[in-house]
Amino acid sequence: MPRGYSRENTCVHLMNYHFVFCSKYRKHILVDEVKTRLEELIAEKVKQLGCEVIELRVMPDNVHLFLAAVPTLSPNRIIGQVKGCTSRKIRGEFGQIKRSLPSLWTRSYFVSTAGNVSSDTIQRYIEEQTGK
Repeated sequence: MPRGYSRENTCVHLMNYHFVFCSKYRKHILVDEVKTRLEELIAEKVKQLGCEVIELRVMPDNVHLFLAAVPTLSPNRIIGQVKGCTSRKIRGEFGQIKRSLPSLWTRSYFVSTAGNVSSDTIQRYIEEQTGK
């Protein structure tokens, strides 16, 4: 089987998604303990969904999440689960965020699919975002 492909009972697939989502009002709140906890929560939720994090970068006001998904989940369902779970838990654990924002995330997000050839390009792009 070619590199990067996964096998299920009746399916061989390669479903990589690059998500970008932003904090409400682009506030720079995803730092320090919040950043660390958010990374943990995203990794847990993605694993729970049966997906795998390829690359994750949390910037002060946005998140780049590059993951390998299963074909039974739509991108909309994946991001809805990730954003919903992380918003509830972060706002519950960090009272100052709950008091200052009506929700953790904006309603919008960016998603792009990536094949085996362009996955490395996206991964390098996300890695380069850290320095900015």
